[in-house]
Amino acid sequence: MPKFLIQASYTPEGTKGLLKEGGSGRRAAVERTVTELGGTIEALYFAFGEDDFVCVIDLPDPVSMAAISLTATASGALTTRVTPLLTVEEVDQATRRQVAFRAPGA
Repeated sequence: MPKFLIQASYTPEGTKGLLKEGGSGRRAAVERTVTELGGTIEALYFAFGEDDFVCVIDLPDPVSMAAISLTATASGALTTRVTPLLTVEEVDQATRRQVAFRAPGA
């Protein structure tokens, strides 16, 4: 199952919601969203600095991740960055795959 790293920052409105619901309330909301799409949460942490929270989730496909990202962003409560994560074995497969590529100007 594809794995994704999500890094998010709350807008002022999103921060008000976090203050109202608390961390447990937000985790429950994220978990409900992810499980409804057939996924699981591997880890979810709140942070401070550039990101307000980070999580690693497993979802059945990239389309499910895109649906979550679009819906969350459309809410106006947060901004997100999503990074697909690869296993060591997947990188090994990629290194063995032949790719026809020519660098610009070569």
